[in-house]
Amino acid sequence: MSAGLAALLDDVAVLARAAASSLDDVGLAAAKAGTKAAGVVIDDAAVTPQYVRGLAAERELPIVKRIALGSLRNKFLIILPVILLLSEFLPWALTPLLMIGGLYLCFEGTEKVWAKIAHHESHGDDDGFKDEKTLINGAVRTDLILSAEIMVISLNEVVDEGFWSRLVILAIVAVVMTVLVYGAVGLIVKMDDAGLRLAALPGRGVAAFGRGLVKAMPKVLTVLTVVGTAAMLWVGGHILLVGTDELGLHALYSMVHHVEEAAHDATGALGGVVGWLVNTIFSAILGVIAGAVVIAVVTLVQKLRKK
Repeated sequence: MSAGLAALLDDVAVLARAAASSLDDVGLAAAKAGTKAAGVVIDDAAVTPQYVRGLAAERELPIVKRIALGSLRNKFLIILPVILLLSEFLPWALTPLLMIGGLYLCFEGTEKVWAKIAHHESHGDDDGFKDEKTLINGAVRTDLILSAEIMVISLNEVVDEGFWSRLVILAIVAVVMTVLVYGAVGLIVKMDDAGLRLAALPGRGVAAFGRGLVKAMPKVLTVLTVVGTAAMLWVGGHILLVGTDELGLHALYSMVHHVEEAAHDATGALGGVVGWLVNTIFSAILGVIAGAVVIAVVTLVQKLRKK
């Protein structure tokens, strides 16, 4: 009996080591996949604060929480099932679907730019509940596209893994990215409250820092609004740029890549940064053009409907 028990314990130990090794592999794969999507994560964190700007301080964190829950629903109920099934049965459909999302980002970003230029600022509903609901719905729609980009980039890094491994890895990425993005957003929107508390503490240095933080936050949020709009145009344009290349239309991507490489080679040690900036600028320009086309089409359809 003792020999049988020892053999059983040996088998359990082997299984435990195999499980631990598998968890390590999954963790490494999730970290690798998440790193590739880091650029979109930064864009997502820059886009979201604009949705809670101007609201009562006590409503900021609850709204960020509701947007974060909406983001998790996006990832687990829509994006993850769709991309896993498509990657398994219709891998060619991922690119067109992602491009449709990119086109929506271009439309939303260009619409914000046009509203600013034409001084057509949107006004919220007088009913606070409805206004919050509208803001949250808008934020969750935008998150759907950005989250899809994050998850597809992550999927591309683990596409050779088995179905269940992909599922576990992408689920880990979904949770970690959501916590990172909306944790950062929560910190950003509550920095002014932290400044007020610091300003009330004894000590000149601490109080002065707190007052400076309070004064700086409106400017920081303004900058984040601009960055968020630019991020929509950049990410949307980049999705379209890469998508056209993957669909066999190589001319535009090749031109941008050639200019990017030329800028990289001409700027020495700064080549990586300059090359990235070139690609980003071209992507944003493409985003504005694509967004303007969508706005023109939407406007025309609205006019035809009125007639």
